[in-house]
Amino acid sequence: MATQTEAAVQGLEGALTHARGPAVRVRGVTKAFGSVAALTDVSLEVAGGEIVAVVGPSGCGKSTLLELVCGLLAPDAGDVEAAGAVLMPQRDLLLPWLSAIDNAALALRLAGASKAAARDRARPLFAALGLEGFEHARPDELSGGMRQRVAFLRTLLAGKPVLCLDEPFGALDAITRADMQAWLAGALAREPRTVLLVTHDVEEAVLLADRVVVLSPRPGRVTQEIAVDLPRPRTATEPAVAALRAQALKALR
Repeated sequence: MATQTEAAVQGLEGALTHARGPAVRVRGVTKAFGSVAALTDVSLEVAGGEIVAVVGPSGCGKSTLLELVCGLLAPDAGDVEAAGAVLMPQRDLLLPWLSAIDNAALALRLAGASKAAARDRARPLFAALGLEGFEHARPDELSGGMRQRVAFLRTLLAGKPVLCLDEPFGALDAITRADMQAWLAGALAREPRTVLLVTHDVEEAVLLADRVVVLSPRPGRVTQEIAVDLPRPRTATEPAVAALRAQALKALR
């Protein structure tokens, strides 16, 4: 008989089974805020189970693209189709008065689950994601990396097939960021989802993604797509990773 942790992970894996066809489809999307054009004629697709990183200069509309995919904004032109998406912003936004497990289970509580039921759903995943023993810690008792893990678990428990990650490690120091990149790669290998990742770190994009989409300066448009056909896990010292990083940097320039 499966343990509680195994059952929880298996339940997630069942929910995260790769979808057939594109899980995200963006076609000819344009978005402006008043007189400021953020995106113009952007088109891209993300297949079920694929990890796509979006890179581009500051202010090119990367975060706006994620908000459009999550349905938080409507395009001015074009259309967006997504098989249910949830946004994880750069800041972890953990509620300081809640424990780690109650922060992780927040989406379940908002969906109507009782506190006990929500905790029962979240608890086994603390072990699966390396957080066992910290269920009842407050956010100010956790390291930056642990806070991001709790935020990621909260995003997973929202139950959406598409994860939109907006600079998830942007606020971390370089060493913690590298550790979290490796951790996220392992977490997504164990519990695959369709992922649209916005990052300003080109190396991070190559390490984590199956494909890198490069946006132009504002108004953002797709200028290049780079396939990352490399086995996992990847390290920054690999020549192939360095070559793809250089290719993406050249596209950004």
